[in-house]
Amino acid sequence: MENGRLCVKKAGRDAGRLCVVTNVVDENFVKILCMGRKKKRKCNARHLEPLPQKMEVKESEEATLKALAEMKK
Repeated sequence: MENGRLCVKKAGRDAGRLCVVTNVVDENFVKILCMGRKKKRKCNARHLEPLPQKMEVKESEEATLKALAEMKK
């Protein structure tokens, strides 16, 4: 996993939602920003299905969510 990788959540309350990796904590955990949420969350990397697309992570969370919504279309 690397910063900017698009993923789909496989487990938890956000299962099935598109998200982007914003920070890698260690080999098991990453910080993600999911569609439909406004805050970054810590997530187990095994609960994510990586997609081949990458995007640039913006400075603000709102800008990143807006860019993520554009990628979904």
